[in-house]
Amino acid sequence: MDTLTTPYGGKLVDLIAPPERATALKQEALSLASVDLTWKQICELELLLNGALSPLTGYMNKAEMESVLSGLKLPDDLFWPRAVMLVLPARIAEKLTAGQSVALRDSEGFMPAILRISEVWPADPEAELKLAEAAGAPLARPLAEPGHYYVGGRLDGVALPPRHDFLALRLTPAEMREQFARLGWRRVMAYQAGQPLHRPQCEFLQRAAMREEANLLIHAVAGADPVMESGHFALVRACEALLPRLPAATSMLALNPMTPWAAGPRKTLLKAIMARNYGCTHLVIGGETPLEGQRRRGADTPSLDTEPAFALARASIGVTLVPFPRLVYVEDRDEWLDEAETPAGARAQSMSGPELNRRLMRGLKVPEWFAYPEVVEELRAAYPPRERQGFTVFFTGLSGSGKSTVARALTVRLMEMGGRRVSLLDGDIVRSHLSSELGFSKAHRDINIRRIGFVASEITKHGGTAICAPIAPYQLTRRAVRAMIEPWGGFIEIHISTSVEVCEQRDRKGLYAKARAGLIPEFTGVSDPYEIPENPEIAIDTAKYSVDEAVQMIVLKLEHEGYLR
Repeated sequence: MDTLTTPYGGKLVDLIAPPERATALKQEALSLASVDLTWKQICELELLLNGALSPLTGYMNKAEMESVLSGLKLPDDLFWPRAVMLVLPARIAEKLTAGQSVALRDSEGFMPAILRISEVWPADPEAELKLAEAAGAPLARPLAEPGHYYVGGRLDGVALPPRHDFLALRLTPAEMREQFARLGWRRVMAYQAGQPLHRPQCEFLQRAAMREEANLLIHAVAGADPVMESGHFALVRACEALLPRLPAATSMLALNPMTPWAAGPRKTLLKAIMARNYGCTHLVIGGETPLEGQRRRGADTPSLDTEPAFALARASIGVTLVPFPRLVYVEDRDEWLDEAETPAGARAQSMSGPELNRRLMRGLKVPEWFAYPEVVEELRAAYPPRERQGFTVFFTGLSGSGKSTVARALTVRLMEMGGRRVSLLDGDIVRSHLSSELGFSKAHRDINIRRIGFVASEITKHGGTAICAPIAPYQLTRRAVRAMIEPWGGFIEIHISTSVEVCEQRDRKGLYAKARAGLIPEFTGVSDPYEIPENPEIAIDTAKYSVDEAVQMIVLKLEHEGYLR
């Protein structure tokens, strides 16, 4: 091969307007309605604007979407595995019409593009799933939730969404191709890393690149919001730390602005198309550090070989897919080998993702046969041992159950022990200082708990301890709060399981009596349900245990989990 591989569809699309045209678009946008996109939608918009999704020039219309779902091709018969849609809630989409132009903006008001709307129609997840299944290529998940709409149309790009991190590594497909041409690279194997690379990945990638006679591009998946995603900087820094282990003349690190997608062969093949648009001829699939019981190969790899719907697709895309096999460390040879090629009787071992995380969390040694010390050092900086991590203790229970009393006593005990900054976010305190304008409707209670969760996540992120003691009656909201906090540190849910009868007997304010008289609407435990936690870390009935006993149970749990010395 004497030249770079051509872009998919023959031409690399660049939707960013030249300066004079961009100025005119900005002026036009002043008179247009705006649509604010989520972070994930902004990342997908970036892939459209920079040409990574060439030859697409915008979001698909209904005919294009159905053609992709049912026939894995665009209306012009070009193979295309995955629908690229703009999904909006009904309250926004119902205000839009075909022929209208809208300014697409991020959460800060920056406008990357204007969308020329060609079609607006309601999502039908069930019908779409059936279309894909009938084609022999089922979707990993629905394209949209019920009640949402699709908006199709052509994009006029103004500028790529602003980025402020690792700018030297953020190359567009055109810039990447220029880099390859300058270096004389023609065969390039991409590895779209979504996790830090360790010794098994490093050894396999080097061997595979040599076998394929290709240069190696570590194309780290870096579309995450760097402010909200705890692992973003750890991933990039770990990749940078690993890079000196790879041959300098034939290896490169760059960032890919895509976000993680639901697994499946459709996703894998679209990633291959993107790799080709970036100038790559090979794509390694699989290779992430597995969870217990998972194969490193990845569930979508075999189906690419066996499903008839994809048999011709791999050749038509023009990218060689390189499966990452299940590797084991062979101690006698000090080498990672394909499990199928391991010598009989050899001592072989591996390490799962949870085991690696356990060692990092506990400050335990990570063996060099699995991870390089410089990579582990970066991960330890990003994920310190639990004794130095922040955590949240989240109490939930009925009014009068004893939440506030136990939470206050726990706060005092932790402050007495020293070594940590502790913040108490009691229900009444939060109502006075954070949610004074809110009432007690279900919607307002949900907002109040999410506010508590946000504040607790910020405290946890910065290594502090948050003690929260709201009623928090709804399981879905408690799950949302857990999801806010766990990426940054520990979340210990304490269900104060005191019965409603005992709570009512303790009721000093007479709230239960007023609720039963109909004077307080939507009162938890009387006229509004309390959803019992599914799997709390601890359940404590304060009718059976004293305050000091309850606090001691929680402290022992925190010590057992490694948060306290």
